[in-house]
Amino acid sequence: MAGARRRQHAGRELAYVSVNSYNAYMSERRISEARETFSTTVNWVAFGNERVVLTRHGRRVAAVVPIEDLELLEALEDARDLDEVRAALADPANRERIAWDALKAQLGL
Repeated sequence: MAGARRRQHAGRELAYVSVNSYNAYMSERRISEARETFSTTVNWVAFGNERVVLTRHGRRVAAVVPIEDLELLEALEDARDLDEVRAALADPANRERIAWDALKAQLGL
């Protein structure tokens, strides 16, 4: 992840992101306007570290964000998923093994 330092803590790799590497300013653009000037919008995001919120009929529907923001979001999601897996594995109710055929039948597959 660009702009991040990695470090091990309790067996987990953590990324520390320098807050000053992000510009918290977000502009809003209509999708039709962003489509007409797509390369300009991408350049604002890629080189200006700006987040652009796309709107349709005045409603916020999507965002174009720097790749560092996406990588940070994915790292946070991965860490949360890993925490949930660890909690599920630690739960005594999940100790019983289920045969693959039994699981498929239980799920109706």
